[in-house]
Amino acid sequence: MIRRCKESDFNIIFEIINDAARAYKGVIPEDRWNEPYMPFEELMSEVEDGVIFWGLERDGQILGIMGIQDKGEVTLIRHSYVRTQAQKMGIGTKLLLHLESMAEKPVLIGTWAASLWAISFYEKNGYTLVSEEEKNLLLSNYWSIPERQMETSVVLANQRWCKAKLILAERKKNI
Repeated sequence: MIRRCKESDFNIIFEIINDAARAYKGVIPEDRWNEPYMPFEELMSEVEDGVIFWGLERDGQILGIMGIQDKGEVTLIRHSYVRTQAQKMGIGTKLLLHLESMAEKPVLIGTWAASLWAISFYEKNGYTLVSEEEKNLLLSNYWSIPERQMETSVVLANQRWCKAKLILAERKKNI
């Protein structure tokens, strides 16, 4: 069952994020790694900033979480994590499809450039890497992350974003 997470789930969300994020250790730049990867205060700050977490629950246990954030003209998918022991079971895909079905606007996803497994996951689910120039513009417009994180991240966009971009380019060409 996929459900919206409640305040009483925040400790579990914190646990899942920091369990799954161990995969980043030694992969992302050392100066970007923290222990814990996401402190509880940062998680609360994300929630206060409008990230709404959804969880996939099985037998009373949340196995994976994913956040969605409305940023005006786009929707961001944020903080996608699955418990280590529950990975490779389709949980991330189910959560992504559920959140996509809620989004009426183009969807953007940011992740570490070095997390090739995450990039591959999103590409298999129909997302496309944007150019370096577009990435920098999108990260500065829609995310609140440090400059160093921008340098070491990528942005992927769904087909709705790609189509909207083509329409805008076509309009500019005809003006």
